[in-house]
Amino acid sequence: MAERVKDSVEVALDLDEKEVYSHIAHESAEDIIRIISSLDAERAKNKGEVIYYEDDWDDLIRRRIEKGKRHTAFDFYNPLLLDIWENKVYEAKKIKKMAQVAYFIIGLIVILTGIGTMVTGIPWIIIGVAYLPLLIYIRNYQRNRLDLIYYELSQFFIDEMRELVERYALEPSHYKFKIFNYDYFGILTKKIGNQRYAIVSSNKDKQLLNTSSYNHSVEG
Repeated sequence: MAERVKDSVEVALDLDEKEVYSHIAHESAEDIIRIISSLDAERAKNKGEVIYYEDDWDDLIRRRIEKGKRHTAFDFYNPLLLDIWENKVYEAKKIKKMAQVAYFIIGLIVILTGIGTMVTGIPWIIIGVAYLPLLIYIRNYQRNRLDLIYYELSQFFIDEMRELVERYALEPSHYKFKIFNYDYFGILTKKIGNQRYAIVSSNKDKQLLNTSSYNHSVEG
């Protein structure tokens, strides 16, 4: 029988204490930067931008939640944050599902009233058309609510990354992440080629806690 593959925490426990925390801190930071980039990409797509990004933010967060529930003894996995993430992801899925149901119902009403008009000659279609403005309202509500959820989740992970970097003396520049929106707190942005990347700034740098692509970016 093939030997069971150990996960990263089990491997780390075979090392000495210093290497344990260094190993887990590095892996945790790698997880977080992928989550931030994928969330921010989803936020940009929700606004109508054309973004090509391979990572699935939902899957990445779910894997981190599962990992955190297995290893809550470590400071890298805060049980309270795990619950917050889980609730936010659930809320985003619920909003998407409700919007899809609403689109289906309104579309069905328009189709049925159209058929009724053709069959009876009575302009039932007017009733169906009257529901069409609701599509705009639902779309705007969905877009704005999801934008807030994606923003809050991204900011949660940015803050967690900062705590990780400062507590375990990680080098922020080693954990840069792609970014498409620039209204997060506690980041420094840098343009490399055609892509803008971000790193977390230190809590000590109070003047940099509210950054933007204009005042606090470094071109290079």
